[in-house]
Amino acid sequence: MSKTQTAYAGDNPLAWLKTKPSLPALRETFPEIWQEVESDLIAAQAEDNPARLHALLNPAPSHNIGKKQSQREQAILVRSAIKQRMTALAVERHALALVTGQVSGKVRFNLFNGMLAQRLLFKRGFERKPVSLFWFKLLWPLIWQKRFMMPLVERKGIYCFYSRPLIDQLATLIGNRKSLEIAAGDGTLTRFLQARGVEITATDDHSWPDRIEYPDSVICMDAETALRKHAPKVVICSWPPAQNSFEREIFRTPSVELYIVIASQHRFASGNWADYEAQADFNIEQNERLSRLVLPPELGSMVSVFTRKTG
Repeated sequence: MSKTQTAYAGDNPLAWLKTKPSLPALRETFPEIWQEVESDLIAAQAEDNPARLHALLNPAPSHNIGKKQSQREQAILVRSAIKQRMTALAVERHALALVTGQVSGKVRFNLFNGMLAQRLLFKRGFERKPVSLFWFKLLWPLIWQKRFMMPLVERKGIYCFYSRPLIDQLATLIGNRKSLEIAAGDGTLTRFLQARGVEITATDDHSWPDRIEYPDSVICMDAETALRKHAPKVVICSWPPAQNSFEREIFRTPSVELYIVIASQHRFASGNWADYEAQADFNIEQNERLSRLVLPPELGSMVSVFTRKTG
């Protein structure tokens, strides 16, 4: 870090970052770091690598800040946190402009589209509800601002919507087996399954507080610890981050008989396909019937079912 930035680090920039400063404020305060971020973004765009662009859209949170470190190590982590915040804001703004065609101002539904989307998908605010497939098929075609939907709700940690038939079929698939949801976010999927009588616990490491409001029902626990503590027979995960390091622990957990993952059919976008294909103890099925029940269909979702081999 430069002398100016090092001096600023003494004023606790990490506390300032928690106030969610805007991109212009960050650029003005840390111009040298912004130049580096801008170069990274230009290089990623020129490379036209979907995996790299996805990594920029979903930067991994830093878990080491706050631990006892040398002054140099702390400075590196501070710089990394600032760069991460800049990159996330810049790429989010760029992606929103690409998807919506709107390059300035706030992006929002008009009254008609907003009313339909709210009644169809949400109970109140951003609290999702199990979606009636009948009403979805009837009303979704009437919403002409569909391209606004996911860029807006992803900023709240929402990556898909669950139809009632999907919840019903997942509940049947799980049966009365002890279950665990990892990387549960706001716990929506677990809440729906519990309402159908499934014995399931929601866990998440709470590493995205700037996007997700974690309810008390979502236990703050990383996946490896949760698997070891709960010893579930069934594990479910909805939209795990791409190239994550925690899904491999599912295949190493002896108690697990079934793993259900809801993700994208595009391998670069979510899940760890290298680990899926490297494991040898489970059969994998891309269940198209269940996949069609994840909404909206424009997402191109895929439900993969891993069943432990017998004999």
